[in-house]
Amino acid sequence: MLHVALWEPEIPPNTGNVSRLCAATGSRLHLIGKLGFSIDDKQLKRAGLDYWPHVDLHRHATFAEFERAAGYTRLWVVDNPAPCNYTSVSYRDGDCLLFGKESTGLPPELRERFAERIVSIPMFSPHVRSLNLSTAVGIAVYEALRQVHGW
Repeated sequence: MLHVALWEPEIPPNTGNVSRLCAATGSRLHLIGKLGFSIDDKQLKRAGLDYWPHVDLHRHATFAEFERAAGYTRLWVVDNPAPCNYTSVSYRDGDCLLFGKESTGLPPELRERFAERIVSIPMFSPHVRSLNLSTAVGIAVYEALRQVHGW
């Protein structure tokens, strides 16, 4: 099983889309820190449709709490910029993919702490600084699953 962790997500439909992806792939979803919405938000629920009962959702108030309770084996940070492409690492069952908040990404202290574990999704336009969160999660999760399951 893969783990998907969102650091302080801000936009309900993005988190709803990610929850639906996690339900579809059997991935565990971790929401870490202060959320920019309520878990009961109607946009969040609508984006997740009727799949919420099938989402393995875990809520963590702090990053330290997430690390203690999450149960992943290795952590990969998906963020820009990064020296390593998301397809150039070897993912394993039990890995966790961590994504930062939509507006600012991850805080500098987490980027520094996991500097050797940051991977990025390439973008070919200098005019775009980041992909939509749920799009990035989908790209990275399916690459990790492709490797883990040998598709």
